[in-house]
Amino acid sequence: MNDAERGLDDLEQRDAFVGRHIGPTAESQRAMLRHIGVVSMDAFVDQVVPSSILSSEPMDLGEGCTETEALAEIGRLADANQVYRSLIGMGYYGSHLPGVIQRNLLENPAWYTAYTPYQAEISQGRLEALLNFQTMVMDLTGMELANASLLDEATAAAEAMVMCQRLSRSKSDCFFVDSGCHPQTLAVVRTRAEPLGIKVVVGSAATDLAQLDVFAALLQYPDSRGEVTDHSAVIEQLHQRKAMAVLATDLLALTLLRSPGDMGADVVIGSSQRFGVPMGYGGPHAAFLATRDANKRATPGRIIGVSTDVRGEPAYRMALQTREQHIRREKATSNICTAQALLAIIASMYAVYHGPEGLTTIARRTHRLTRILALGLTRLGVGIETRCYFDTLTLRSDGNAEAIHRAARARRINLRQIDADRVGVALDETVDRDLVAALLEAFAEVLGGTPSAVSELDQAVATVIPEALQRQGAILSHPVFHRHQSETAMLRYMRHLADKDLALDRSMIPLGSCTMKLNATSEMIPIGWPGFCALHPFAPLDQTQGYQDLFKALESMLCACTGYDAVSLQPNSGAQGEYAGLLAIRAYHRSRGEGHRDVCLIPSSAHGTNPASAHLAGMRVVVVQCDAEGNVDLDDLRAKAAQHGDALAAVMVTYPSTHGVFETTIRELCDLVHEFGGQVYLDGANLNAQVGLAAPGHYGADVSHLNLHKTFCIPHGGGGPGVGPIGVRAHLAPFLPKMAVLDTVTEGSVGPVSAAPWGSAGILPITWMYIRMMGREGLVDATRVALLNANYIARRLRAHYPVLYTGASGMVAHECILDLRPIKEQSGVTVDDVAKRLVDYGFHSPTMSFPVAGTLMIEPTESESKEELDRFCDAMIAIRKEIQKVAEGTWPQDDNPLSNAPHTVSDLAEAEWSHPYTREQAAFPLAGLRQYKYWSPVGRIDNVQGDRNLVCSCPPIESYQGVA
Repeated sequence: MNDAERGLDDLEQRDAFVGRHIGPTAESQRAMLRHIGVVSMDAFVDQVVPSSILSSEPMDLGEGCTETEALAEIGRLADANQVYRSLIGMGYYGSHLPGVIQRNLLENPAWYTAYTPYQAEISQGRLEALLNFQTMVMDLTGMELANASLLDEATAAAEAMVMCQRLSRSKSDCFFVDSGCHPQTLAVVRTRAEPLGIKVVVGSAATDLAQLDVFAALLQYPDSRGEVTDHSAVIEQLHQRKAMAVLATDLLALTLLRSPGDMGADVVIGSSQRFGVPMGYGGPHAAFLATRDANKRATPGRIIGVSTDVRGEPAYRMALQTREQHIRREKATSNICTAQALLAIIASMYAVYHGPEGLTTIARRTHRLTRILALGLTRLGVGIETRCYFDTLTLRSDGNAEAIHRAARARRINLRQIDADRVGVALDETVDRDLVAALLEAFAEVLGGTPSAVSELDQAVATVIPEALQRQGAILSHPVFHRHQSETAMLRYMRHLADKDLALDRSMIPLGSCTMKLNATSEMIPIGWPGFCALHPFAPLDQTQGYQDLFKALESMLCACTGYDAVSLQPNSGAQGEYAGLLAIRAYHRSRGEGHRDVCLIPSSAHGTNPASAHLAGMRVVVVQCDAEGNVDLDDLRAKAAQHGDALAAVMVTYPSTHGVFETTIRELCDLVHEFGGQVYLDGANLNAQVGLAAPGHYGADVSHLNLHKTFCIPHGGGGPGVGPIGVRAHLAPFLPKMAVLDTVTEGSVGPVSAAPWGSAGILPITWMYIRMMGREGLVDATRVALLNANYIARRLRAHYPVLYTGASGMVAHECILDLRPIKEQSGVTVDDVAKRLVDYGFHSPTMSFPVAGTLMIEPTESESKEELDRFCDAMIAIRKEIQKVAEGTWPQDDNPLSNAPHTVSDLAEAEWSHPYTREQAAFPLAGLRQYKYWSPVGRIDNVQGDRNLVCSCPPIESYQGVA
């Protein structure tokens, strides 16, 4: 067909986004269907998806559009938000993200498409950046260990509370929260405490704590209204009573203030948001938790450690209990799976770029402007309640608060609304002299008088931080914080780290259960627009109409995709969504006078966060067995449901199953649980196998969390951000989580599970863009091709590796599990050997040993082309031939390309080569690798040594000798 023969509709269809997102062309899809042995896509879907759940009605979504059209639409939403200068504080501050970091990290797919660094050899770049984050936090807090990282400051406080209950020698069940803590932190702590039977007591640490028996106390430093207090005496009192002290703090303030560790704190938590991360209407931001070395095995979240590779060279890895919920399951003290890795990396690079002198300069400038403002307000007759402060003031205005807010907003400035008599103002690195002058003018307009000039005030300010509270000694002394202050050096450092890693921009990442699909550039563009990234989460609602419209539209989109009646966007990770969904079920039962229902049935194959979340929601976990085909054993389920009778609260089931198949009895399972009065929690981790074909809300589920970072294209970012909204049927809608600060939590309602009202709102435009561009038919096509790609791989590889589980028709769902256990018995080659050898072929490993030990779980997603699928299959088939040589004795079990993988440049550069295979076989096992080769920067890493000798900060200065 030539151009004259093409109609306009055909030309516009060729410009649609769907064809950019879906990897295989129509011709490739037909070829794959022929290989599988089916005649059409419809016939294929009929074989894969049980007819009992196939949707008969199309989703209530519009048609897809082009990238240009979608960007124009979302641009109008961004423009509907009013970007005022928000000096509200409460843990959220304006900051300047250096352009070199924005362009080369936040907007660089080498960073944002990377996966969680479970396979350490191909993650050395992001692991180093996260180690820098830990070092930065440890140094500024004065603690011996830090994690990398947590979701937000409020949930970090909740994690610290549970951690302290586990560690404290006190027998009390009370957790004290100082009234100076941020209100959203208190709200989330209360939500987390109630199901665990922890009593939260709020009061003044200075006057009330001495009379209370508590296992730990949470103090804010500086506090929410700006006061900087020496907590040493209170901490000492707590220790004398066998209780622990948690300090919530501010990293920028700590460049000038005495460290919490120096005061004796046991745990220090906070947010790194103001280190270059936009406010984003509440997130995502990387929180941190730092503690003493003695508490390392009780520390939640991920910890990056230093070990060595086979050559004895330093190498980074995740250490200790970084996925402890998979080991402890229902006994886990945390359900953390996602961390805010990308945001932690940005914060760490902000510190690397500015260095200690740059950070202290920003802090001193912010503090000095605050002192100038305080003096100017004092001259206007404003009462300043904050005596010792860093950047935040609480001002008494004697009934004039509303008038002051109006005057400030007339100048496009938001202040904190405390009450009718008091106003809060928090300065940050974006504030300048003109803004301080505008603030003084606003107060003068209401109170009368003439404001002093900023230059005059600058000459008259006095010190307000006493010497005892001032920072002593150097900060951030490690060389990494001194070497990269020029843009050239910073640019090269980030490039150097990115080159070490294998992310989606290099090759397919075939991780089962993790859905590493395309994160399209057009989806990412809006998150950097000021209309989305520069809003404070507690800005007045009339300034956020664009966001409100986006939330409403996105909730409707997600309801259409799932068949549910209502959605909460608040949970800022998949595990948070699990937790919120179970809290909704718990509250629903209580509202019906059935609060005794506390048993949660969970299949033995479940993701480890499921039982951990159930435990944190105050439920008792009862395990249901799976049959030989990997399906939930309905006989065992019925027996367990009958055994627990009216104590049954819920079942948690993943669908398609964790074993990668559509179980044909899912409707029967839902009906059975409902028969016994329970609710069905359907884990939405595998929703990408269902969108447009089946809807959980239609075939019997009551609630699901939806992994927007899986099914709906928010990128993984090296292990976060994630977003896990929950969809619910109408009867559970009243029990969606309330919003901190904006809502009142009443008896029977569910409190907030995240600090910000809409969680990680700043990245929700990504999912809006994806759904808007794909449209109803595009989403259906994506699901079909995701299923097709998985079955194509399973069919190509089944002659070489046993496919462990299939459905009734011999098909898998969106992922397949290869069983390497017989291969190990035959050859001695382990699943780890295959995973490391795949690095030599240029691939990230599939998911190892989950949900079955000794297996590989592969999920190709719809974004990968047939050519890339074939490249992966060719690699796996070539590896199988290598295994056969080991089995036949051609290569010894302890010296072969698999046991020695991955091979580095240093390996090949050795003068002597003593292995029974050639250098070419080591590095270039397939001819195409000569043109496009990824080199692992390190050899295989010694995990045992790393756990036995935990080092979780940057290597010592001596290791940098001779480094340019």
